[in-house]
Amino acid sequence: MESNVESITSNNKRTNVPPKGKKRKKPIKDQSAPRQPLSGYFRFLNDRRDKVRAENPNITFQDLNKVLATEWKNLPQPQKQQYLAAAEQDRERYLQEFEAYKQTEAYKSFNASKKIKETPISTEKEEVNFLDIPIFTEEFLEHNKSRETELRQLRKSIIDYEQQNAILSKHIETVKQVISKLTVENSQQEAMRNSLANHLNQLQALLVSNFAGLPLPSGEKATSENIEEYMTKALGYLIANPNSSFATTVKSIVSKLQYPD
Repeated sequence: MESNVESITSNNKRTNVPPKGKKRKKPIKDQSAPRQPLSGYFRFLNDRRDKVRAENPNITFQDLNKVLATEWKNLPQPQKQQYLAAAEQDRERYLQEFEAYKQTEAYKSFNASKKIKETPISTEKEEVNFLDIPIFTEEFLEHNKSRETELRQLRKSIIDYEQQNAILSKHIETVKQVISKLTVENSQQEAMRNSLANHLNQLQALLVSNFAGLPLPSGEKATSENIEEYMTKALGYLIANPNSSFATTVKSIVSKLQYPD
């Protein structure tokens, strides 16, 4: 692996060394020429770049390009064809505009100026080393300007997300407190319900055991299934005939009951 890296590095060094006796020139750009067409892939990048960066604010520039390349590769053909068709229309537009532009004086003037500027200038004063090549070319500065704009947007996005996260954290903390309070209240109510249910079962068992031997005047006997109905009817007989032997027996049983705590 190290040998491959060294080989690539050495090859890059050889290819980056300008020919002896020639000065490095920055590319000449025709400002009057028609706008260059965009490929389908670059149209897709322009559509998706900001969205992917917004969804992944911490993504690096290299990883962003990898994600976009993967999305383009996996994009369904009908969707991909829309970008390719738009690119083809843009290419035809460029060819037509450039064909017309070639007939203008601006194009002829640019070509003449370009030939003059591209004439190599020989020098024997100094051998140019690739480390001495000026980096402040128009393309380099434009690239830096673009990157600085992206960084400013990223910083702004980070600040916005941090503020949103702070607000969400407060909301989450409030929700946690409410959930904790409701959990405690629910546990207390559940304990109360269980206590009341247990007390009711004990009371029903006490009544069944004491009134099982006393049938109602209608002949019904007290059981665990009908104890509530039995006591309701017994109360009715007691009110209707307070001096009957049944009423006397009921009063006697009730006076001896030992209610559960």
